[in-house]
Amino acid sequence: MSRTAPMTMDTPQVRTLLDDNPRTRVIDVRTPGEFAAAHIPGSYNVPLDLLREHRAELTAAHDDPIVLVCASGARADQAFTVLQSVGSDKLSVLSGGITGWRQHDAPLNRGSGTWAMERQVRLAAGLLVLTGVVASTAYEPLKWIAGFVGGGLTFAALTNTCAMSRVLALLPHNRIRTGGARTVAALTDRTPPAAR
Repeated sequence: MSRTAPMTMDTPQVRTLLDDNPRTRVIDVRTPGEFAAAHIPGSYNVPLDLLREHRAELTAAHDDPIVLVCASGARADQAFTVLQSVGSDKLSVLSGGITGWRQHDAPLNRGSGTWAMERQVRLAAGLLVLTGVVASTAYEPLKWIAGFVGGGLTFAALTNTCAMSRVLALLPHNRIRTGGARTVAALTDRTPPAAR
């Protein structure tokens, strides 16, 4: 498989690619709520869980470059692996994700949505640890809730995965609001549906 785009691109490189090739598809793999809060103009929202679910359908009928985006790069890296496994090429990951995009004062569509997944994970983990510590004053074995969360966070850091974010992505405020087939069409069709 030949690669015509680097695996990772920084914000200036992606902006140059968008200027040089307007057919470039920017695919945001964050949750719909995160996407609604802020996204790159012209990007498509194809959440990572939907990408995994529709893996068998992901045979692109186009030769457009694809840039994968998430909050910081971890989910985009996972999406890269999924798409590469189904034969997609011309794939790149925006290094630093939306966070890096913001640091370069690049244009961003803003709206109302949910917190970034990383912030949701920090809140959930913090609440679980705090609950475990406080509840352990009444029932000492509950201290292990904090230990379990700490172990999970350590595993998440070592493997660059996060089970808690996958669970939180299933909550109603993070769920997909558009049809899966239309969303996946942003990756597969010669002419993708209009970007939001």
